[in-house]
Amino acid sequence: MTEKLFYTVEDVMKICNLKKSSAYDMVKELNKELEKDGIMTQTGVIRSDYFRQRVYI
Repeated sequence: MTEKLFYTVEDVMKICNLKKSSAYDMVKELNKELEKDGIMTQTGVIRSDYFRQRVYI
């Protein structure tokens, strides 16, 4: 997968081999963590660098 600034729910589904609802839950939870740090987020996408850090990819 080429480097992207953001991963969509579909990207998370492929990377983690998850169903769509589970991928949405993961993205939502990670976005909540970012919001606690004062970082703006967008529904349905997650910053790729943060995702890789938290999922240990």
